[in-house]
Amino acid sequence: MPVSVKALTSVVATALLLGSAQAVTITIATVDNGDMLVMQKLVPEFNKKYPNIQVKWVTLSETDLRQQVTLDVASGAGKYDVATVGSYEVPIWAKNGWLNPLTPMFAKNTAVASSYNVNDLIPGVRKALTYNSSLYAVPFYAESSMTYYNKAMFAKAGITMPQNPTWEQIRSFAAKTHDPKNGVYGICLRGLPGWGANMALFSTMVNTYGGRWYNNDWKAQLNTPAWKDALNMYVDLAKNYGPPDAATNNFNENLRYMRQAKCSMWIDATVAAGRLSDPANSVISKTVGFANAPVGPSTPKGSNWFWSWNLAIPKSTKQSDAAFKFVTWATSTDYIASVAKLKGTWTGVPSGTRTSTYNNPLYKKAAGAFSGLVIDSINRADVNNATKDPVPYSGVQYVAIPEFQAMGTLIGQYVNSALTGKATVEQALIKAQSVAQKVAQDGGYQK
Repeated sequence: MPVSVKALTSVVATALLLGSAQAVTITIATVDNGDMLVMQKLVPEFNKKYPNIQVKWVTLSETDLRQQVTLDVASGAGKYDVATVGSYEVPIWAKNGWLNPLTPMFAKNTAVASSYNVNDLIPGVRKALTYNSSLYAVPFYAESSMTYYNKAMFAKAGITMPQNPTWEQIRSFAAKTHDPKNGVYGICLRGLPGWGANMALFSTMVNTYGGRWYNNDWKAQLNTPAWKDALNMYVDLAKNYGPPDAATNNFNENLRYMRQAKCSMWIDATVAAGRLSDPANSVISKTVGFANAPVGPSTPKGSNWFWSWNLAIPKSTKQSDAAFKFVTWATSTDYIASVAKLKGTWTGVPSGTRTSTYNNPLYKKAAGAFSGLVIDSINRADVNNATKDPVPYSGVQYVAIPEFQAMGTLIGQYVNSALTGKATVEQALIKAQSVAQKVAQDGGYQK
């Protein structure tokens, strides 16, 4: 019996209404970097799997992201359904009750849990995102730190980079390759003030010189021989063998110097390994060498920083199920394969998150020169055992307390003042000690 146009129209309208009723929109707050822009390009892949979940993006600078997302989750405003957060924030926010625990969600969604395979997440990364035995975020990418060097420049200078260099050796190599008259500098280091900028590198130096932020009684330890020795080395390297703008350079500026063969060495994030190896964007893709992060005279502990960008679900969201589907899709093995397909190379996939990535023959073939070093560096970076002497906090290059964002950035300014000559090393550390001590006292950490 033929169906009338009127009846057919009614059926279609009803179907559309039902579909519309089931559709949800999730708002994602994310950081403005290349990896997150790739994620946005791949959302059509997500919609093939979940056609009734629409995605709205709020893309912000790292500083603005932290401020806006912290305000939102702390107040319970519910503006964001998915938040991009760092490994520093995850345990603090979990303790405050600002995030949804993901472990119960995996238990409830057995099909997702089976395909996602939480146990494939690199153990150290998973541990850093766990609070009270529950996972509170999933990693989009993770990184440690390592040494990059220009093998052609080293060969010309008649020197060889060891697999495990010391900071003293790094200084010697910097002196031998420094050629500012020809626009070549011995070393590039982060100089821009900030807890995630110059302090990320400098804190690892302090660790290997035997220093720490606080002792077990939460007494500040910044005005100590270990901090002084580390800061003297840092200032000497960046000031005498770095580019003229060393005091204002951060990751991107130093990446550009290294890519353009204007710097013989660079100690920074492992995520740069793939970028320096990309012949489309790096003139040193065939001559870049890789080594472990340098160590000081005291201990190898804490020489590798640990950081990850992660996707978390704020407690205030009203779309937790849809948000869970998104965060598990965006950090899955299928997503990683989609990035490789989009970029046309496995060296550009999110790094440092899954063991399977480093066991993948396609990745090993593309990233064989550095993949083993990257995974080893991440595995060595232990947020709970990063100093020679015991400490009451977790974190390699940060102290996992809420006050550290402000404290670390202010102390980064004092470290920068020693680099620019506005203060001596001693003067900078006296001020830094005072700030750290006040934070411990005002925060009630000292008993």
